[in-house]
Amino acid sequence: MEFILGSVSSGSNLQRGEIDMNKLMTMTRQFRDDENGAAMVEYSILIGIIAAASIVAVIAIGGWVGSQFTGLCAKLSGKGLDAAGTGTGACNPAG
Repeated sequence: MEFILGSVSSGSNLQRGEIDMNKLMTMTRQFRDDENGAAMVEYSILIGIIAAASIVAVIAIGGWVGSQFTGLCAKLSGKGLDAAGTGTGACNPAG
C-alpha cells in the first residue's frame, strides 16, 4: 500500500502547510480499501485453529493407542515377547 502525499498547492483557498482536501480523501480511500492486514490476521487465526486441532487429535490418538496396548497386555496375562521373539518377556499393564 502506498500513500500519496501531494505537494502543497498554492491555490487561493489553501494556506501554506495545508494538504489539499482531494489528496487527503485519496489517502483515506486507499487506507479504507487496503485489506492486506485483514487477510494476514485471518490466515493467522486459521493456522492457529489448525494447530490446535492437530494437537488435540494427536493427544486423543495417543491415548487410544495406549489403551489398546494396555488391553492387549491384559489379554496376554502380562506375558509378552522378548527381543528374540520367545514368549518369556513381560509387559507391564500399569505403565
